[in-house]
Amino acid sequence: MKRWGIVGLLALAACAPESSTRASAQGQVCPGIVAGGMSGAMEARQGLDDQQPSRMDADGREAVIIRFRQQGRTQAAHVTASGASFTASTGANVSAVYRSIPAVAARVTPTERYVLERSELVESIEADQIWSAQGLTPGPFARLARQAQAVTPVPADEYTEGLRLVGAPEVWDSNGDGVLDPGAPTGEGVKVCVIDSGLDMGHPEFQGAVVASHDFLDKDDDANDQDGRGQWGQGHGTHVAGIIAARMGQGGATGPRNTPGGMVGVAPNASLLIARVLDLQGQTQMSVVLSAMEWCDDQGARIVSLSLGGGTATRSTVEAFQALRNHGVLVVAAAGNQGGPVLYPASDPSVLAVGAVDANERRASFSNAGTELALVAPGVDVLSTFPRGLGAFAQMSVDDTSPLSRSLLYSPTGDTSGRLVDCGLGDSLDACLEATCDGFVAYVRPGAVPVDLAMANVMKQGASAVVFGSDDGPAGGAVNIFSLPRSGHWAPAVSVNQAASTMLRQRLGADARLSLAPVDYTHVSGTSMAAPYVSGVAALLWSARPELTPQQVRDALEASARDLGLPGRDPVFGHGLVRAQHALQRLP
Repeated sequence: MKRWGIVGLLALAACAPESSTRASAQGQVCPGIVAGGMSGAMEARQGLDDQQPSRMDADGREAVIIRFRQQGRTQAAHVTASGASFTASTGANVSAVYRSIPAVAARVTPTERYVLERSELVESIEADQIWSAQGLTPGPFARLARQAQAVTPVPADEYTEGLRLVGAPEVWDSNGDGVLDPGAPTGEGVKVCVIDSGLDMGHPEFQGAVVASHDFLDKDDDANDQDGRGQWGQGHGTHVAGIIAARMGQGGATGPRNTPGGMVGVAPNASLLIARVLDLQGQTQMSVVLSAMEWCDDQGARIVSLSLGGGTATRSTVEAFQALRNHGVLVVAAAGNQGGPVLYPASDPSVLAVGAVDANERRASFSNAGTELALVAPGVDVLSTFPRGLGAFAQMSVDDTSPLSRSLLYSPTGDTSGRLVDCGLGDSLDACLEATCDGFVAYVRPGAVPVDLAMANVMKQGASAVVFGSDDGPAGGAVNIFSLPRSGHWAPAVSVNQAASTMLRQRLGADARLSLAPVDYTHVSGTSMAAPYVSGVAALLWSARPELTPQQVRDALEASARDLGLPGRDPVFGHGLVRAQHALQRLP
């Protein structure tokens, strides 16, 4: 497959000489400008959950799960085989045959569904729901980790903020020298199955980590985060997998000079099983996840990490998750990012639901809550691996100051300079005061319109780079979480925190310089990032005690969590923040 390059490269045509005058206050734009998304506003919007693909094919077929009746102790696999044969005889397109539940996935026409619903073999027909990734949004700036030369021990600054928050280094690097302690639990011998968008298989952090992979969309064993044409996805699975098992001392590019470095996962010697189920937009169907779960079981997984969700429980899903638990597999799932009730499948009784907290152990505003919530883990501004070159390291200078800045996800890279111009809310084509078509750096106060629309507005007025400010709020002055659409024509863009915003507003009109360099890591937020921390800690426990049952591991994780919020278990934090060393001490 082809090596992926930065998407959404800046494609601004050069302005004619006479365009150096100010853009019209009536909303006229600079000539020759190409800005914005390539196929309309809906495609340009960030956020996975707002894009719900239809379950109906162009030929009128609907995606469904067909359950068959079981008689007495008849094995599900035998019932399913008979039912699959009957389903195919109706003309339905069978896409998956399950062995743990008496069901198949199929695409049916209304006529075929009518025939199936009236068969004595068929117990019920369930909708094949759409499930989505639960987090892929860039977080505030944080200095990327560095790595020493290969001949020296790995320094402790590979240990990310989230890694330290869950106490993983205390388990396998008790003296903090950057070297794994001999005999310490590291995840060695434990297989963690990541059901997600696939992986950048060539990323340095995963060399030697992946023991098996399968692409359930393209139906092959190449689980790179790509479609069949080589188009890369959103990097969600790469970020999740790095939190679990990024290797010690195997860093990629992290800084403006493309120097080596990186981070280390919670269980740095765990084995990864990679199941690609999410498409390029971060979505999948329930039937595909069920197939991936059976594959994980076949491969000997002890843990399944699910940073996706949506829909509601069905009899088939409840039985499928229960079957995994009965086979000795712990399923860990993200609670969801809507700020509402815990999403399915995290809310399933056989699944451990994980919410998100920030570095100060405060609940993330987006993190779902409810009685099903078991634990919380770092999920705000989490540094982890990303497809090579997709992340961007940002540096900014204004006069003699260098405010902390964070590249917008999918921003083009490069060096840009110009006057810092106030563009207000970026909500119109006359928002930029003193704009010129010679190019300038736009300062935008976000929130009035979507980020992509604000970007297009100020670019059309001549902006060659964009800085998004931030208001002080409950996040404690953190940088706002923004992303650009992956397709379209965009200028380099960064966001800054509240302190930097105040300073920049005092320096409007000054010369500003932005430098964005491609790197192999990024900070993103979501309960998708919290779930793999718990998956990694579970791997440490099984590494120490392979004979444990999923319930014993879960009991140790919950009993040892740091109690947050109201005393005891509560719907906001569950049992509390997962803690690796304390969980080991609670093992029976």
